Amino acid sequence: MREQDRIERVRELYESAMFGGDGSALAAADQELDAVEAAVSLERGKLMHVRFLDDRREEPRELDLFERAAELYRRVGDASGEADALFWIGCWHQVVRGDGATGLPYFERSYELARSVDDRRTMSYAVRHLGFAAVEAGRLDRAREALTESVALRREIGFVPGVAAGLVALAHLSVDTDDREAAVRYLDEARSVAEQCGAKGVLGWIEQARTRI
Repeated sequence: MREQDRIERVRELYESAMFGGDGSALAAADQELDAVEAAVSLERGKLMHVRFLDDRREEPRELDLFERAAELYRRVGDASGEADALFWIGCWHQVVRGDGATGLPYFERSYELARSVDDRRTMSYAVRHLGFAAVEAGRLDRAREALTESVALRREIGFVPGVAAGLVALAHLSVDTDDREAAVRYLDEARSVAEQCGAKGVLGWIEQARTRI
């Protein structure tokens, strides 16, 4: 249900409680608002994360927003939303704080929860960052497996910019394993995909990756 639809539903429930004497309407309205708050918290936190990637200035509220979103999604029984929020908690630890070990269980839980409801987009994010964690741990075969799965999931659902980003990650891994030929191949495909969907940010990542070859 869209957030605007939920707000309209809350208004209806308010009138049922206020004028119709329906006490059960209050709990139902709270649940609808919890779902709206969860979505707003998650999206606001994600915007803060993008700003961090741009200027590397940590926003203390980012983690609070992701944790609030996870709590609320859990409360309303939205497994897909909870999985997404858990991923971003892990991402905050891994990317913002450079603490992959703390982020790891959040990625694992996010992946399993997303898989339980066939949320392949969130699965693709969680397994991508599990791949990064494997790189940090020196488990390069596991990293390749995870990053390859992420790209495959994104192809399946037509998440084209995500495919391009995933190919860049595989290129970096190929450089790390001294496979220059594979790295060039991944970056060439990434450029083609990124140009196809207008992912200008990813095009910048591709050029940065080429400097490593």
